[in-house]
Amino acid sequence: MKRTFLKLLGTVALINVIARLLGFAREVIIGYQYGTGYAADSIITAFTIPNFIYIVIGGAITTAFISVYSKTADSVKTTFVQTVLTGLGLLIGALTIVFVVWPGFWMELFFGGLSSEAMELTSKLFVLMAPATFFLALAMALSGLHNVHSNFRLTAMSTLLFNAVFLIVGIGLTPVMSAYSYGLGALLGSVLMLAVLAVSIWKQSIMPFRMRLANMPEITRFVKMALPIIFGGATIQFYFIIQRIYAADLSEGVIASMNYASKMTQFPQAVLMTSVTTVIYPMLAKAVSDGDEQKLTNAYQKGFHMLSILLLPATVFIFTYAEEIITLIFEYGHFTEQSTNATYPLLQVFSLAIFALALNAYVTRFFYARENSYLPIGLNVVSVFGVNILVITLLIDEFGAQAIALGTVVASIVNMLLLLAAAQRKLGLKVGEWRAIGKLAVFIGAAALLIYSTTLIPVDYSLWSLVIGGAVTGILILAGLKLNNR
Repeated sequence: MKRTFLKLLGTVALINVIARLLGFAREVIIGYQYGTGYAADSIITAFTIPNFIYIVIGGAITTAFISVYSKTADSVKTTFVQTVLTGLGLLIGALTIVFVVWPGFWMELFFGGLSSEAMELTSKLFVLMAPATFFLALAMALSGLHNVHSNFRLTAMSTLLFNAVFLIVGIGLTPVMSAYSYGLGALLGSVLMLAVLAVSIWKQSIMPFRMRLANMPEITRFVKMALPIIFGGATIQFYFIIQRIYAADLSEGVIASMNYASKMTQFPQAVLMTSVTTVIYPMLAKAVSDGDEQKLTNAYQKGFHMLSILLLPATVFIFTYAEEIITLIFEYGHFTEQSTNATYPLLQVFSLAIFALALNAYVTRFFYARENSYLPIGLNVVSVFGVNILVITLLIDEFGAQAIALGTVVASIVNMLLLLAAAQRKLGLKVGEWRAIGKLAVFIGAAALLIYSTTLIPVDYSLWSLVIGGAVTGILILAGLKLNNR
């Protein structure tokens, strides 16, 4: 069983790594084509709202769906799924129409600080990207249905397909359509993602597709759980929205620089969290249903230690080599040395939030598995809309864009500490004994010193310094994982 689980987790992780690499490659190509100019700002900004709804509403639907579906009688499961899909389709469909009919209103509402030239392009791109909202949200709901039937590889592949089409169409049609090619890429990718998931459900006879709105207690439980999760699952996305709202009032290119920097820090924690939660969340929901408290405790402690070993050394590496990383990955074409100098300080600040954001997502899943969503949601709201905005407001005049990044860091760390305390008090979950935590702290401290010491090695070419630092970081992470498994 353990070997099968690890094999499945490894496969899903690999697919997610490729999918994330394709999405990351898109950002790199946008940087190459448009640098940190207004066109890059527009492409990134136009996809902000569709991506927000895709991840937030789609993610909430998937999480609540898995939890309720796992505890629903077989006789009413089909009715439950059909009602969820019908309700979601009607809601998101209406919202998509509003986006397409009045694109300028929404862009002005959230990103009014953009220049007139950037605002015009952003509004036109939004018309192309807005319909992707509908297809992506439904695709996420179908992903939940596939996951409860253990079709984890298919859901991961569908995300890979979306990113691949988004990238290929965006790059391939740039000579003909300029920045609009990315709008078409987002739309076509979302349509194909939904089609693959729907066809597979039909072929496997999982459920007949039919519009239905049934009044049943499972739907009430589903809605009560999904609504607060929207705010909880939106934590990272709310950070992005707030970042871009404030960045729109700063100089041209800040949105692009902030996007490139934040995407660099998202990659390590997003790949891990997507892979782990895709496979482990249905199992957590079942463990809660079976009343297996020991299984939950073991998973909680194991996850905390693994996240610490994987992400804290990576944080030190990214912070230490931020300038070299941005230069190596982005500094081509229209992404100049000036663009690098504007981006890498933001990467250093954002890197300090990697571990906290990942741990927040992980701990929150244990509350959701017990259908206890209101407490973590309340803590998220306080952190994102209270601590985050307060830090930005107090520091933005003095520190500019770095204040926006610092708001994310401080808020995510505060949120992490509050969640850990709440998990121990409300769920009886501890991250481990003090002795084990002490050993982990010693390892992380020693790893940080070794990673930093690689910068003292005299090399003429910065790429070699980056390679040496990366190799040492990788070896330390593997050693830590091996020690953790003993």
